[in-house]
Amino acid sequence: MTARPFKILGIQQIAIGGPSKDKLKKLWVDMLGLEVTGNFVSERENVDEDICAMGQGPFKVEVDLMQPLDADKKPAVHATPLNHVGLWVDDLPKAVEWLSANGVRFAPGGIRRGAAGFDITFLHPKANDEFPIGGEGVLVELVQAPAEVVEAFARLAG
Repeated sequence: MTARPFKILGIQQIAIGGPSKDKLKKLWVDMLGLEVTGNFVSERENVDEDICAMGQGPFKVEVDLMQPLDADKKPAVHATPLNHVGLWVDDLPKAVEWLSANGVRFAPGGIRRGAAGFDITFLHPKANDEFPIGGEGVLVELVQAPAEVVEAFARLAG
């Protein structure tokens, strides 16, 4: 195995799904004090999500509160309450190339623009014969970190 040509820098987001965003917001916004910073709706992804935030600057972490547009359609963003975890990566294309070459299975869709405006892709929650490494039941999103996030994490590492 060749040396890993990328770094996972930190958590970019967690996405929590439920039948109703109202109940999720009661906890995350009303009780815990997160700020709603945006909303994303996608029929293709069957999601209506409120984008919340904690922390500041390059260390801000998104908490996406998601409900399905249609509870009977796929993807069922509410069926697994912890829908996915997003990780900042310093070089997304290199990460995808290296991980794929080393047996990691990716979900369909490839690298694309995500709800927060960053390039993203997803590791599949299940492995298969061709790609024997998956998320073991967890959907993992890799998010291209912008330059200021890469630099901030580099300063932390000293």
